[in-house]
Amino acid sequence: MTAEHGLDLPAVGERQSLREQVSQALRAALITGEMRPGVVYSAPVLAQQFGVSATPVREAMLDLAKEGLVEAVRNKGFRVTELSDRDLDELTEIRRLIEVPTVTRLAGAEPAADFGRLRPVAEEIVSAAERADLLAYVDADLRFHLELLALSGNAHLVSVVKDLRTRARLYGLARLPGRTLTDSAREHLDLLDALERGDPDAVGHIMGQHIQHVRGIWAHPASS
Repeated sequence: MTAEHGLDLPAVGERQSLREQVSQALRAALITGEMRPGVVYSAPVLAQQFGVSATPVREAMLDLAKEGLVEAVRNKGFRVTELSDRDLDELTEIRRLIEVPTVTRLAGAEPAADFGRLRPVAEEIVSAAERADLLAYVDADLRFHLELLALSGNAHLVSVVKDLRTRARLYGLARLPGRTLTDSAREHLDLLDALERGDPDAVGHIMGQHIQHVRGIWAHPASS
């Protein structure tokens, strides 16, 4: 299936490189569901819509391909990668196995970590959810979780989780009810509260619930 219709893509300017701007715009289209799984998108057609040459579009698409978000289709363009329920279940299981015990251990670590510096990021996530700014939400959410995991001191673990979170991105976030997104956002504040109390049981429960919450609701937003 090849896309023939035009996408509602933002114009690009000059403050960032064209490649960066196009990449950001394409990510936005993936997050909101504007670009759909299984559909093949032509770089020249997208370039025409952006009002730029095809080169930065191809470069941006190749960047997304490295992250597993799209795949090259010879002589046609790039297809948005589809993830099956099994794919998502397996990625979620790996995240739970890594993130839940790692974050839980932080609750009893000595000396205690400075969780307070993550609170502005958690509040940023809630604010983005309340105003339905999906790009800001996803960006702040990623920063929060990676910075939290970084407190473990294991840079390799952080890199692995970043890759898992990128590959488990979920489409059609814009279709989620606003309250659902806000409820998920507030779990970050609950997690920080439990960490600052030094309550590992609560931390483990909230972290596991949060990962499963994301998997269960975001995977099938239309049916929630």
